[in-house]
Amino acid sequence: MTASVSAATVVSVNLDRGHHFSKNVVPEVVLVEGLGIEGDAHAGATVQHLSRKRWHKDEPNLRQVHLIHRELFDELAEEGYSVEAGNLGENVTTEGIDLLGLPRGTVLHLGDEAAVEITGLRNPCIQIDRFQQGLLKAVVRTDDDGSVERRTGVMSVVVAGGTVRAGDSVRVELPAEPHEPLRTV
Repeated sequence: MTASVSAATVVSVNLDRGHHFSKNVVPEVVLVEGLGIEGDAHAGATVQHLSRKRWHKDEPNLRQVHLIHRELFDELAEEGYSVEAGNLGENVTTEGIDLLGLPRGTVLHLGDEAAVEITGLRNPCIQIDRFQQGLLKAVVRTDDDGSVERRTGVMSVVVAGGTVRAGDSVRVELPAEPHEPLRTV
């Protein structure tokens, strides 16, 4: 089943060859099935994030491609923060789609060829506060009942390779029901 999302687009693509917090905006990225983004430090079939690699090096890499919705930047600006595409380490910045509201297993078709399958929520860390003091608390909220809302995007794996550029469309393909909510990966 394909969900109807009007005018969902890629607004930026970003990569970094090193393990830095922010990624550089680039004209295009090449997604490689089962690996991630060609030339990005987090590409690989097994865990590549330095904080996890030491203990989980042989586990599958469920964090090959990180996506954030651009609308988060507007929300953060209202709270006094200045965040732009790539600043929070995302590979793909989208617009017009509620990434956090999608179920696990959703496939996002990026442009004409590439597709990623959402594996879960990004679990933000203290590096966000090193980028801008207080930002971690702004993107991870705890309600009075103790439930935690993480707003720093979703993680995914590449299920179809291809080139992705700013301006490409995003098409949503929901998994079969029952839908499984997103959890951190």
